[in-house]
Amino acid sequence: MSAVPPPYASPVREAASAAALTDDERSRILAKSAQFAPPSAVLPDGRRELVGLSREELTEILLEIGEKPFRTKQLWHWIYHQGVTDFSRMSSIAKPLQEKLAERFVVSRPQAATVQTSSDETRKFLFRFRDGQEAETVYIPDRREDRGAVCISSQVGCTLSCTFCHTGTQGLVRNLGAAEIVGQFMAARDSYGEWPSPKGETPRLLSTIVLMGMGEPLYNYENIAKAMKIIMDGEGIGLSRRRITLSTSGVIPMMDQCGDELGINLAISLHAVRDDLRDELVPLNRKYPIADLIAACRRYPAASNARRITFEYIMLRGVNDSEADARELVRLIAGIPAKVNLIPFNPWPGSRFQPSTREQLDRFANIVMDAGFASPIRMPRGRDILAACGQLRTESQRARRQPSPTAVEGA
Repeated sequence: MSAVPPPYASPVREAASAAALTDDERSRILAKSAQFAPPSAVLPDGRRELVGLSREELTEILLEIGEKPFRTKQLWHWIYHQGVTDFSRMSSIAKPLQEKLAERFVVSRPQAATVQTSSDETRKFLFRFRDGQEAETVYIPDRREDRGAVCISSQVGCTLSCTFCHTGTQGLVRNLGAAEIVGQFMAARDSYGEWPSPKGETPRLLSTIVLMGMGEPLYNYENIAKAMKIIMDGEGIGLSRRRITLSTSGVIPMMDQCGDELGINLAISLHAVRDDLRDELVPLNRKYPIADLIAACRRYPAASNARRITFEYIMLRGVNDSEADARELVRLIAGIPAKVNLIPFNPWPGSRFQPSTREQLDRFANIVMDAGFASPIRMPRGRDILAACGQLRTESQRARRQPSPTAVEGA
C-alpha cells in the first residue's frame, strides 16, 4: 500500500492561525502594559481631572452630577480649543455651574520643572506629574518656516534598552496616562501662546506631533490611542492624523492595530539591516526580527506615496554605516512607500559609540538616494541641552514594592 501524503495546510487556516497568534500576543502586551499603569486621575481631595477623558467619559460624569449632554461640547471647546484651565473663564457657562464644576473637577497641565532653550532654539521641558515622576518633551522648530514638531514622551523611562539610547539606560518606570500625554502638547502650547487652536489650514507654530520621546509608544498603546483621538478631534485641538507620527522599534501586533484604528504616520527605529547586529542594538529584534518587521510595514494601511513610512537609522561609526549596509537597506525596503532619516549619533554620558564621519554619512545617503528613496541627514538639534535624538533621560525611578506588614510578621 502506498503511503498517503500528508495533507497540505489550507492558506485560509494558516491565516486564521496567524491572526489568532497575533491576537494572543496583543492581549499579552496589553496585560503587561497594565502592570505599569499611570496613577488615578482622581486627586487626593476627590476632584477629577477632565483632561484625557474621551467625549463619552466626559458626558457620563456630567450626567452623574445632573448636567445635560450638551455641556460636553461646551467644556470640550474651552479645554481643547481655547486652552482654558480656569472654570471661571468659561464665559458661555453660567456662574453657578462654573462653581459646581470647580468643586468636582480640575483642568490642569503637567508642571514644567525645568525649561531649557538651546542655542538653535530647540526647547526642552522636564515635566513633573502628580506622583512626582518626570518625562521630557522637546519642541523642535523648523529651520526655514514658522512651524515645528513637538516630540512627546509616552512612558517614564523605557523597557527596550537600546544600546545607543540614553533613555534605555533608565529602565521603565511607568506608562503615561492619556491626560499626561495630551498635557505635554497643551503645556508646550501654553509656553508659546498657541491658543486658541487654529482653524482649518491656518498656520500654527506647534504644527506636528512626533511620538518619539521617552518610551516605546506601542507598549502603552491604549493611552496613546486615547490621547491621539482627543488631539485629532476637529472641535478641539484639531491636529490632522497626517501631522502625527508614531515611532516604534517594531512592536508588530500593535503596529497593525495602530494602523487600523488611528491611521497616523509611522516611523520605524530600524538602525541595522542584519538580525545579529539589530539584536544587539535594538534587543526587541530578538522577538520581532527584521523580516517580520518589514512585512508589517508593507501591510501598514496608512502608508502611501503621499504618506511614506519613515525608516530611522542612527549612524554609528564602524558599526552599521558601511556601503554594504546601505545597499542591504535599499533591498529591504524596496517597494515600500518610504523615506530614510539618517541620524548622526548624539553622544551622551557613558555612551560607547561614535558618530559616523561626514564623508561616510554622505556615501551612505547617496546609495539610498540613488535607489529612489529620500534620505535626508537629520541635523542634530538641541545637543547642548541633551535634547537631541536618543539623549532624553530623567532621574525618575520605579518605586520598589514594599512587603506588607503581614508578610513581614510571618517571615
